[in-house]
Amino acid sequence: MSDEAKPKKKLAIITCMDSRLVNYLYEKLGIDRGDAKVIKNAGNIITDDVLRSLVVAIYLLDVNKIIIVGHTDCGMKSVDVENIKNKMLERGANPYFTPNLGQWLGKINSEEENVIKGVELIKNHPAIPKDVDVRGFILDVETGELKQVC
Repeated sequence: MSDEAKPKKKLAIITCMDSRLVNYLYEKLGIDRGDAKVIKNAGNIITDDVLRSLVVAIYLLDVNKIIIVGHTDCGMKSVDVENIKNKMLERGANPYFTPNLGQWLGKINSEEENVIKGVELIKNHPAIPKDVDVRGFILDVETGELKQVC
């Protein structure tokens, strides 16, 4: 693997897939192309796949800093699980593939609590070394304020 594939700032960012964050997030964090590995998903939820990607980033790409960036007005806070289930049924999909669709989707109660929970999960995961700096932030999508929450 070439050194060009490694993030220049040795940084991994976990954030939401919300389209309002495109480019805006990079501007607020002061990062450019090649500076960080960015992992996006609905609600910036720390899933097994996110943890797998972090392990690769740490041990193969020399990442030593991880930040989770949640944001205000996250759709995963107001997701209507029953509505999604009904739409799945209407389109011929099976919403019963998992015993708890709401949990699988990652519905959250609070953007800030979600970030704090994610930071703790990463810090306490057995595959993540203790010398990795893990922090959490909330980005206000209206004002652009980036606030550290942990």
